[in-house]
Amino acid sequence: MGTDKALVKIGSEAMIQRVVRALHRAQLEPIRIAVARPQDVESYGMVIRSGPEIEWVLDGNPHSGPIDAIVECLQDPGLGNEDTLQLAPVDCPWVTEELFISLRKGLGPDDSLIMPHDGERPQPLLALLRPSLILEKIVEDRRPLHKQFAECSHSIMMVEPSILRNVNHATDLE
Repeated sequence: MGTDKALVKIGSEAMIQRVVRALHRAQLEPIRIAVARPQDVESYGMVIRSGPEIEWVLDGNPHSGPIDAIVECLQDPGLGNEDTLQLAPVDCPWVTEELFISLRKGLGPDDSLIMPHDGERPQPLLALLRPSLILEKIVEDRRPLHKQFAECSHSIMMVEPSILRNVNHATDLE
């Protein structure tokens, strides 16, 4: 896109603001936001403002891709003993608190994860994971996440495609 997607506006709100609001309303705090540069904390913080409990994490290998970012997060001792970890990229600005709540309710006792599905494909970057069960499976594997996650014990949740829309180009905002 040629610009920081997190700060791209949908109406009057930046994409990061919309995703953080949905996570906050679903009571998924603290919200851990990986940033590529320390100055991103200031620019993102200015649009998020006060309210949600945010943990800023400096990405150890910026722009390396989602698999490396997820592995880094799962290996971070700051994650603690969290039972679940909700993934939520900023470039899916139409996600809702209801989606996140439904994923929590739909995660089965034997599931390593649950992924939303738009009817055409699973959406692994919006999966709810059990960190203790996922890390060992993906730490050395660089195949696409949807293939890796499909090999784990998991559930699928069918979701209205419009809330899973991804923004990669300016035309995706139309």
